Amino acid sequence: MSALLRVAAEESLRPFFQPTGPDGAIRTAPTGKPLVSIRDLRVAFDDGASHVPVLHGIDLDIHRGEALGIVGESGCGKSVTWLAVLGLLGPRAQVSGSIHLDQQPIHGLANDDLAAIRGKRIAMIFQDPASALNPIHRVGRQITEALKLHRGLRGQAAHTEALRLLERVHIPNARQRFDAYPHEMSGGMNQRVMIAMALAGEPDMLVADEPTTALDVTIQAQILDLLREIREDSGMAMALISHDLGVIAEVCDRVMVMYAGRMVEQAPARRLFDAPHHPYTRGLMSALPDLAAPQRRLIAIAGSVPEAGRLPKGCSFGPRCGQVHARCKEALPPTREVHARHHVACQLPVAA
Repeated sequence: MSALLRVAAEESLRPFFQPTGPDGAIRTAPTGKPLVSIRDLRVAFDDGASHVPVLHGIDLDIHRGEALGIVGESGCGKSVTWLAVLGLLGPRAQVSGSIHLDQQPIHGLANDDLAAIRGKRIAMIFQDPASALNPIHRVGRQITEALKLHRGLRGQAAHTEALRLLERVHIPNARQRFDAYPHEMSGGMNQRVMIAMALAGEPDMLVADEPTTALDVTIQAQILDLLREIREDSGMAMALISHDLGVIAEVCDRVMVMYAGRMVEQAPARRLFDAPHHPYTRGLMSALPDLAAPQRRLIAIAGSVPEAGRLPKGCSFGPRCGQVHARCKEALPPTREVHARHHVACQLPVAA
């Protein structure tokens, strides 16, 4: 929410929700074949006694150059979706559905084949760089290892490229930082190192999983600016996972709202923020502060996300929904298109 506060202070949020390209033009709907296409993605975990479903049929396309925001509370399946795409869920996970990268199926590939995709085609950065970076190796070495793995660079060529990447992510005194250990750098600097490592493979797509959660508001804004800059310069696709609608608003062209392992709303960013239809989306927005009305009472969504494997009958959001109807408790809500490229899974979708 901190990013949203920073933007709101300028005048109004409305002009901000107009994602633009590097030339300043308003982005239009993507055309052509998607870079990543996901259909009916389902994930269940073996808990020793049964298989517990956590994803319930995710459909999703991302095009080159597009930034998709994926938002929802913890436990809604945001990270699991992309860990499933990259084959990183481990042997206890059962994954079904189809996943295509550049129209080529990648679900079910052998681990060695998936390893060639991770980092090289799709790179992922995580919210806690302190746990993702190796504490006993200098940051320069960790970047050069990524360059060796993904691009075959060694020796001076790898050293030179690693320095360039450190400078690319705006780390000051890059030559000195090259030989630093992660514990000698701030959280914001370590997150920049993680981004540099992700760029080492020159990927087609970057998945950023809560990349600013552990950072203070100033550094958060800088990291978001950096991600936007990299995306515009490179033309790579981006999936930004967050529980923070403000962060999503600052970077993304399109937003997918997830709840209890399902998509509940998906729309172009400005459309979603101007006219959210699903009660869960409207609930998330009601919890956002509004600097234009500082006295407005923030309204939190009552209750919590249901535990995986214990979903209520019908709509999973029903027990927390203020407009729940009898039929909401009987069957899963249909997904309907309420506006161009705006889809809602709700029995009674109503614009805010």
